[in-house]
Amino acid sequence: MRATVKSDSLMLESLAEFRFVLRRFLQFSEQAAAEVGLHPQQHQLMLQIAGAPEGVEATISYVAERLGLRHHSVVELSKRCADAGLVERLQGAPDHRYVVLRLTKEGRAALKGLSEAHARELRELAPELIGALTRVRKVAAEERTAEEDRP
Repeated sequence: MRATVKSDSLMLESLAEFRFVLRRFLQFSEQAAAEVGLHPQQHQLMLQIAGAPEGVEATISYVAERLGLRHHSVVELSKRCADAGLVERLQGAPDHRYVVLRLTKEGRAALKGLSEAHARELRELAPELIGALTRVRKVAAEERTAEEDRP
């Protein structure tokens, strides 16, 4: 029983550290977007559009899934981005019931600057993120081994 309490404590400590480092990155991301006049969700929408794999159309449904948002939320978000000149909303071909999202020249320029800043920040945080994830993985592996060794 005592080993379980220590293991639980180590897992919580590891998860807390990972969450702390991850939150530092997310705070950086939110601030970087705000500094160029974007809401964080606008930045994330643009990133998912630009980062869609080759052959995958960045539809409202695709972006909603990637962002973990409801379809109607992405519709509104994409309309705000279109009004700001960051994205285009195009009717799907041949099926006009869906909308394909594309970045405008202005959207690509804004995303390029943000992506460069994010890459720099990730280079700095990578050792901490990797260390935190490694600790979580190590504790989880030790827990699995301990469970397998129990009679």
